[in-house]
Amino acid sequence: MLLLLLLGTLTGAGWWWSNQALSLRSSPLDFRITPGSSLRSAIAQMQEAGVSVEPTLLALLARINKQETGIKAGSYSISQGITPTQLLGKLTRGEVTQGELTLVEGWTFKQWRARLDKHPDLDHQTRGLTENQIIERLGLAVTQLEGRLFPDTYLFDKQSSDLELIARAARAMQRKLDSEWAGRTSGLPYKNTDEALVMASIVEKETGREADRSLVAAVFVNRLRKGMLLQTDPTVIYGIGEAFDGNLRKHDLQTDTPYNTYTRAGLPPSPIAMPGLASLHAALHPAASEAVYFVARGDGSSEFSRTLDEHNRAVNKYQRGGK
Repeated sequence: MLLLLLLGTLTGAGWWWSNQALSLRSSPLDFRITPGSSLRSAIAQMQEAGVSVEPTLLALLARINKQETGIKAGSYSISQGITPTQLLGKLTRGEVTQGELTLVEGWTFKQWRARLDKHPDLDHQTRGLTENQIIERLGLAVTQLEGRLFPDTYLFDKQSSDLELIARAARAMQRKLDSEWAGRTSGLPYKNTDEALVMASIVEKETGREADRSLVAAVFVNRLRKGMLLQTDPTVIYGIGEAFDGNLRKHDLQTDTPYNTYTRAGLPPSPIAMPGLASLHAALHPAASEAVYFVARGDGSSEFSRTLDEHNRAVNKYQRGGK
């Protein structure tokens, strides 16, 4: 009897109600429907966010329109004037709002985390967590997140978890790394993908010039093969950490840290930044070159040399103003 009464109500006053503007706490009003929510749960979430709606009538309207099982999870934004009919249409069509976040190539995890923490459209579940706690929450088999997150522009439902976004970036990096590793040039001096990732991070920090990446990778690969020190400034700077004041001094190059490639042979113990796809590709597909030195020309490009004499001449020309 109650259902029949409600059906009768909806055919008259109910039809009128379904096309009247809902009262909103603010306009525009943002709310989120969590995955797996029933219609009743979705209505409760909207009410909590500030949508003034009669639950029984909205549920009945959805049932009559065969929309009760079609509510889609996600973030929504509605404005004053929206009616119950329009609201249900929006929910069943999944017209969600999205946030956007660009995570930049060459940035460190610390820099990425600062950007994540400031983003207004994320649910900040990592605040107060250490890096190790984040890794544990995500169930990742790594010791740190440096280098493990793929730089890209990520779209996400507003107020979704920053943990979820970090997990997406980690999965993306692993896919890219595995793909590049599978097609790598033969004979590279890397024991595993971890070492290749370290090299990619060094290439990322050493040059932003597309044409030079594979040559920079070749220099470092050749140095590893010959047992030469890598002698790359970005690793030294990373090892200095927060104490780095922007000026790299001779003293810094002589002060031993696990990341000082002037004092320690081989690759540093972990990546020093988040490498992009181009640097991953360069590290695993270095140019066919015998160069073991390079120096910046001052225009963003580099001069590559096979011998120390050639390199010294290039340094004199480009760094010291010699002819």
